[in-house]
Amino acid sequence: MDTIVDIPTDAELLDSLQRRTFEYFLHEERHENGLVRDRTREGSPASIAATGFALSAYTVGVERGLMQRADACQRTLAALRFFSNSEQSEAPHATGHRGFYYHFLDMETGRRAWKCELSTIDTALLMAGILTVGAYFSRDTAEEKEIRALSDALYRRVDWQWAQNGGAALSLGWKPKRGFLPYRWEGYSEALILYVLALGSPTFPIGPEAYAAWTAGHRWKTIYGREMVYAGPLFIHQFAHIWLDLRGIQDAYMRKKGSDYFQNSREATYVQRDYAIRNPRGFREYDANCWGLTASDGPGPLTRRVDGKERRFYSYRARGAPYGPDDGTLSPWSAVASLPFAPEIVLPTIRHFHEIDLRDGNPYGFTCSFNPTLAEDGDPIGWASCEHVGINQGPIPLMIENHRTGFLWTLMRGCPHIVRGLRRAGFTGGWLS
Repeated sequence: MDTIVDIPTDAELLDSLQRRTFEYFLHEERHENGLVRDRTREGSPASIAATGFALSAYTVGVERGLMQRADACQRTLAALRFFSNSEQSEAPHATGHRGFYYHFLDMETGRRAWKCELSTIDTALLMAGILTVGAYFSRDTAEEKEIRALSDALYRRVDWQWAQNGGAALSLGWKPKRGFLPYRWEGYSEALILYVLALGSPTFPIGPEAYAAWTAGHRWKTIYGREMVYAGPLFIHQFAHIWLDLRGIQDAYMRKKGSDYFQNSREATYVQRDYAIRNPRGFREYDANCWGLTASDGPGPLTRRVDGKERRFYSYRARGAPYGPDDGTLSPWSAVASLPFAPEIVLPTIRHFHEIDLRDGNPYGFTCSFNPTLAEDGDPIGWASCEHVGINQGPIPLMIENHRTGFLWTLMRGCPHIVRGLRRAGFTGGWLS
């Protein structure tokens, strides 16, 4: 008798992946302060960016029936109360300063961890989540009123002008004693969400010249016949789109190019697949349904001879296509997060990852990264990360939902701070009209 194989539909695959990935934020959160662990490694501190993703994910979880609204309110309030009441000062042990927060925080005390920087981009990702819950929890209850009040107050407290450090473009960050880091956000990057939030501030807004300083560093390239603003790692083309509906709206730079950032991310997604098909460096398993280079953990640092060739493998690295770096390490989440841009090529890739069982032994969906070039005996996976990372998990349930319903895009189109920031950045057309 033939064995009947139950092949899941695309909807079933997305249901399962969205649910399993969402569970990271249920189980890696500390109830007392709402902070979310950076990664599943023992002793890992909290990540403020992961916490921002968690806050956004709670709204999707309620809509999808993955958690109760009361539970989402409780977790949200724990986080917002913590950020509101935690120490803001120049002290090295504080939680933040000038409305910004340190990249990593101790999970229990909420104080600065690892002598890390006061991070502008990670604060922006946190604030995107904070504005999301402020827009979502709209009921006339004491809890949801408090969420809205805290969300607005926390956003208004961020002194974006201070983060310019006397220049136009925003600084990457600041440290006690040392002061501002010597780098600024100039050129195409995930900082699009940072600039929109800083421009939209009703209290400490930056001016249009700051946004112009950012776009002045854009690099327009033609790759495999596709024209785009270039960035190698996929996450750069994805993070801002989690909250910003950039379909059909253009800033001055994109108007000149006759494109928009959504189309740009679609082109970048196709470039990644085209690169895998061409596979110029000859890594194993790369093909039309197996691709995805971004910032991720890797198997290195190590050097090994594979198929007669000396290969160098990296640890954590911002991998990119087509110019690298590339050591054969693929990140399934980066392909999934491009689902809204190019579902026709992402859905077959999700199915391939499902078929080679990248879920095996992983409580929160696909492994964060794997390297089939290090495989033996026909194994299609090879090295696989043993950890899950919050900022890798967050884009999955959120971008799946944007693909399915446009939920976050619709929600944030109603946020006046977001709309104000886009307009001040010079965006026109589409839904902004």
